[in-house]
Amino acid sequence: MSYDSIKSNVKVCMFDQYGTVVDMQGGLTAIATPFLKAKGWGGDPNSFVTWWRRTHFENSMIDALLHRAHTPYREIGHRAVAHVMDRAGIEHTKEDVRYLVGEIEKLKPFPEVPAALEKLHTKYRLVVLSNGDPDMLETAKKYHGIAFDRVISVAEANSFKPHVATYTKAAELLGLNMDQILFVANHAFDCIGAKSAGMRTAFIDRRSRPFGETEHQPDILVPSMTALAEAIV
Repeated sequence: MSYDSIKSNVKVCMFDQYGTVVDMQGGLTAIATPFLKAKGWGGDPNSFVTWWRRTHFENSMIDALLHRAHTPYREIGHRAVAHVMDRAGIEHTKEDVRYLVGEIEKLKPFPEVPAALEKLHTKYRLVVLSNGDPDMLETAKKYHGIAFDRVISVAEANSFKPHVATYTKAAELLGLNMDQILFVANHAFDCIGAKSAGMRTAFIDRRSRPFGETEHQPDILVPSMTALAEAIV
């Protein structure tokens, strides 16, 4: 698909927040480093955060596949952090768990994101579709400082991304056709979900990794949010 087609048809750029707009891995590693040192744990804080995030992802995917009552993101996070600390042999309290998960709300954007989104905003409405809970996303606004036109939690759809209901509900709330939305993510699973649901997609390949074999390839593949703005504004 050509960039001209996207420029002429897309009305909204819709973003994943955690890991695409804000630096989740770097931010949580910075928080976890002194926390783990104080606990006397000698492992790699970056690996701890990766383990935490992968456990959270697995638990949220189980919740989405069950598609019963939606479990809040914060609760999934508490379970994941506690599980990882148990497996690592790190003594912890419920307050420790709440502290670490609470830091997700305070994450800062990747350095290039504010300026890139400001440029995108000259042509498109900017919307977030996040797995985060509504109150977490509201609190995050004062830390990331980006003036999104709308922030949508998947709680509206009663499931976590990449369940198709999350993307279709977001489009419904915006009153747009699926192909009028360009979904932007740093995660292949999120691009695959959005593309499968009917949205256009842009993969921000910050880590220079293969997207993977799938019929749902992204319409745009760029190394940064700056490159995305340069391509479609």
